[in-house]
Amino acid sequence: MTTLVAREIYDIPVSTLAGEPGDLSALRGKVALVVDVASRCGLTPQYAGLERLQEKYGPQGFTVAGFPCNQFMGQEPGTSEEIATFCSATYGVSFPLYEKIEVNGPDRHAVYRELTGHADADGTTGDVRWNFEKFLVSRDGEVLARFRPRTEPEDAAVIEAIEAALR
Repeated sequence: MTTLVAREIYDIPVSTLAGEPGDLSALRGKVALVVDVASRCGLTPQYAGLERLQEKYGPQGFTVAGFPCNQFMGQEPGTSEEIATFCSATYGVSFPLYEKIEVNGPDRHAVYRELTGHADADGTTGDVRWNFEKFLVSRDGEVLARFRPRTEPEDAAVIEAIEAALR
């Protein structure tokens, strides 16, 4: 994938969790870890690691970008307000959260149509397997890495990829 095509990700319409329309242009120039998130999943404690990454690397031009998704066994059933309250009260989430979306299937959001074309470390592309799948995007919009859901946010491979992208 060329950088020119990847830059289009910034122009894809999205709404914030608060319902404000926009796009991902605020991510341009930052290294971003894009994650589909859920509040009632066995992997939900990953929010804590994601927030620690945000706190540690945010000042260097990094951000987590969370997209709530209810496609996996209904593990994100809440309203936008409920999701925001849960994330803030339970994990102190300070990174941006966007509208609840679908990451697979015919109604897959355009952001994830772009992201899922990129392979993980095993060379596998396609559908998101579960909540908390992570995509690392460079400052110029290129997808650098894909980490499957059970890979913890602070796994050595994730940290190494973030630090390399920030150099």
